[in-house]
Amino acid sequence: RGGPGGGPGRGGPGGPGARPGAPGRGGPGGPPGGGFAGRPGGGPGRGRPGQRGQTQGAFGRPGGPSRRGRKSKRARRQEFEAMQAPTIGGVRVRKGDGETVRLARGSSLTDFAEKIGVDAAALVQMLFHLGEMVTSTESVNDATLELLGEELNYVVEVVSPEDEDRELLESFDLEFGEDEGADDQLVARPPVVTVMGHVDHGKTKLLDALRSANVVDKEAGGITQHIGAYQVATEVDGEERRITFIDTPGHEAFTAMRARGSKSSDIAVLVVAADDGVMPQTVEALNHAKAAEVPIVVAVNKIDRPDADPTKVRGQLTEYGLVPEEYGGDTMFVDVSAREMLNLDALLEAIVLTTDASLDLRANPEQDAQGLIVEAHLDRGRGPVATILVQRGTLRVGDSIVAGPAHGRVRAMLDEHGDTVEEADPSRPVMVLGLSAVPGAGQNFLVVEDDRVARQIAEKRESRERAAMQAKRRVRRTLEDFMASMEKGAESQELNLILKGDVSGSVEALEDSLAKIDVGDEVSIRVIDRGVGAITETNVDLAAASDAIIIGFNVRPQGKASEMADREGVEIRYYSVIYQAIEEIEAALKGMLKPEFEETTLGQAEIREIFRSSKIGNIAGCMVTDGVIRRNAKVRLLRDGAVIADNLDLASLRREKDDASEVREGFECGLVLRNYQNIQTGDIVEAFEMREIPRS
Repeated sequence: RGGPGGGPGRGGPGGPGARPGAPGRGGPGGPPGGGFAGRPGGGPGRGRPGQRGQTQGAFGRPGGPSRRGRKSKRARRQEFEAMQAPTIGGVRVRKGDGETVRLARGSSLTDFAEKIGVDAAALVQMLFHLGEMVTSTESVNDATLELLGEELNYVVEVVSPEDEDRELLESFDLEFGEDEGADDQLVARPPVVTVMGHVDHGKTKLLDALRSANVVDKEAGGITQHIGAYQVATEVDGEERRITFIDTPGHEAFTAMRARGSKSSDIAVLVVAADDGVMPQTVEALNHAKAAEVPIVVAVNKIDRPDADPTKVRGQLTEYGLVPEEYGGDTMFVDVSAREMLNLDALLEAIVLTTDASLDLRANPEQDAQGLIVEAHLDRGRGPVATILVQRGTLRVGDSIVAGPAHGRVRAMLDEHGDTVEEADPSRPVMVLGLSAVPGAGQNFLVVEDDRVARQIAEKRESRERAAMQAKRRVRRTLEDFMASMEKGAESQELNLILKGDVSGSVEALEDSLAKIDVGDEVSIRVIDRGVGAITETNVDLAAASDAIIIGFNVRPQGKASEMADREGVEIRYYSVIYQAIEEIEAALKGMLKPEFEETTLGQAEIREIFRSSKIGNIAGCMVTDGVIRRNAKVRLLRDGAVIADNLDLASLRREKDDASEVREGFECGLVLRNYQNIQTGDIVEAFEMREIPRS
């Protein structure tokens, strides 16, 4: 076929007359190949030569990169994961770039999560793997927040409550302690004097003498447990001068209150008893006054005592840097007697002279009022009542004010005598009515433009305090249950407390004192709530849900709170003197609770005969069948196995005709039950006593 040619072959050279061959399927094109059965070969294939580092593609397409030099799948996965958020304990959270996060003290993980835009649950898991077990809404200490920030590459800056409050006021274009204006707008104001000293050295008695009042008789235990503010007038060089006094409690539990008093005053009067000398709290009060950098006037009290030695007091205080003027120093010492009303005018004059020599006390009475909450309490008829000290400006009836988390419009103002006043100028203490809640002692107050602004500021402050609330436990117990669990050898126990008091200063002092109780690492105290006023059902609800004991300081339950506490098993303890509460809580924590009592049966006697007497009543002739019947023991009457009368006293116990202190088993006796005549033959008289079980 087709003439002589080569044999049939694919791609071989064809002979004469051969037909074109099929195109190549790829690869480098070669010379024309021979066709089948001697046909001429086709042209070169479509594929282009592959370049270096590339494979050859099919149907003439360019080849892809070669495998030489490519990353493995594992390396590519590791590179991808390195670009993702960090992982702690299997939790992946976006990592920061070292930016600063500002958090309020006592913030929760929810607050932190909102700042950095992550889920709070992820932060909870991260802290769990870091060794901290907290909830998303629980207050977290500063160290934990900083630790979490380091793990996430954030710089956590804990903002103090004061700074946060200042930022809050700035957002409303307000400022506490703002500039009072030009010199021509300033007028002289009375000095604010803090009376400080050791307990029972006569501070309140001295103020009683100055204002002709009697505060001591109203205080439990004769110890001042509230802060009071009074203003008195005196005459110096023919000019009437006013002086504002702030009384601070003397008991050691009120350290924080005394410190607050010294910071809000211009002059400190240090009261030292002439017969007692310098005591530990005297030195403590002196240190507070020095820290506040206020001038000091020393009142040497009780000079009417036979063993008084004012010279000794001067010598002792010289060692602490208070050198009397008569010794060449600059501190004025005045010998007084509050009981005998001696040298009180000299003390007032010394205060005025020290003020004129050391201080320039002026304020602008035309600006909006600002000042401090000296004390606050809840009055049954008038509602929240706050004793405030106006530091600058003038407070008037009808002004809208905000004080801590409380706000309201000034409904009325009363002076220290209970008289109504329409306005209070700088350095004037007044009682204010009309607040929405009881503010904390030591918080500032300021006048705002209207009620709406006051409400917004107060709500933000309240929400901030609520966000910082500590976590609650769920198992309720009494103090005795708490100690029982300690005796079983539990590793760590926490005693939750709810504090309610008549005034905020006492609650603060009690909380501060309880925090100082040190019983080792195995026991801790947590105050989960505090407040002023009667114990309410809300307090009982919180105590039931969080395993808390309610401490009532000069307050009692309101409404059905007591009944609800009994039903829920919540223990309420009442105190009127602060150190009694401190001692009992400390004793409970240390295992020194008051002894328990248990009933012990002494014996039984069966009534065999009843004798009637018009003078004595029914006389029971008995046979002692078990144990012993004692004259001073308590008895109960049993009839057919049931208790007919309990906790009875024996009016008489005789053996034949003689009085007997006790009658033993197997002997007959006659007995008379005091104020009880319903006895029958066959009744059983059971004697018992309560025996003390000391706690170890």
